[in-house]
Amino acid sequence: MDTKQTVEALVRAINSQDWTRLDSLVAMDFVRHSIAAGDPPVRSRSDLVMYLRREFEIFPDAQEIILDIFAEGEKVAVRHHFSGTQRGAMGSYPPTGKTMNAEYIAIYRVRNGQLAEAWAEWDNLAGLRQLGHL
Repeated sequence: MDTKQTVEALVRAINSQDWTRLDSLVAMDFVRHSIAAGDPPVRSRSDLVMYLRREFEIFPDAQEIILDIFAEGEKVAVRHHFSGTQRGAMGSYPPTGKTMNAEYIAIYRVRNGQLAEAWAEWDNLAGLRQLGHL
């Protein structure tokens, strides 16, 4: 599997909530860098699974698609589209039942066929507006 295929497989696993699939796709010492995500930080595969499980508690119908994907060496740049209806509390923001559609940019580093690192950023303000929090 090449670097792009690894990221594509990650998105499929997330969409289907196949957390055991992440064992083969994500390195145990995976690190996710993101100012937009806030705390808690993601510093391992298990942290990533907890983060994603929580995301599905908030947005049970969440789905991601890859809009653009480019690879160079061990790095893969992706423009993602996220869609989900807020059914759970998001920090201090109560559920609204509104749907958020957002694009975000992520750069992944693949090491030995597994995701070792990611940098992901998105526009939190636009998302909060769509959900009716602002």
